[in-house]
Amino acid sequence: MTAIGRILLPRRRILARVRRLAAEIAAAHGQRELVVVPVLTGAFMFLADLVRCWPRKLRVDVVVVTSYAGRMTGRRPRVLLPNALSVAGRQVLIIDDILQSGRSLAAVQRLLRRRGAASVRTCVLLRKAAARRAGLAADFIGFDIPDAFVVGYGMDYRHYYRNLPDIAVLNRSA
Repeated sequence: MTAIGRILLPRRRILARVRRLAAEIAAAHGQRELVVVPVLTGAFMFLADLVRCWPRKLRVDVVVVTSYAGRMTGRRPRVLLPNALSVAGRQVLIIDDILQSGRSLAAVQRLLRRRGAASVRTCVLLRKAAARRAGLAADFIGFDIPDAFVVGYGMDYRHYYRNLPDIAVLNRSA
């Protein structure tokens, strides 16, 4: 049996929404310079497509947060690679692939605030139904999805499937 189940979000739909998100974020930030901080590795494709649609100059720095380590359920997040760019006094936008428990986003927000960011906003490509029911929000959300383990478009299971251009549901038997 294949590990990949049904396609949840095809690449065309993803790219159309990413273009709209870039426009929404640009409108919300006006002419202010922005530092974009993606949470790697899951957000790398989302980041690449989003910044290609960005209408003004921006800075990009990265953080690496781990909370899965080859499992299908999360644990307490750890920031492995903190950002190197100074964010003191700057407008910062955290980019993440998926909002599920909110722990990873909260850890990165705390780090950036401690480093003196003037403002910290968040953008997620996906928000799971459980996060929505729990009242977890991001400033910008691409899609609300069901509570399923998804892969593709940068998201993985045991470091596989990141290269899929679509977002698909992973079969639990994988």
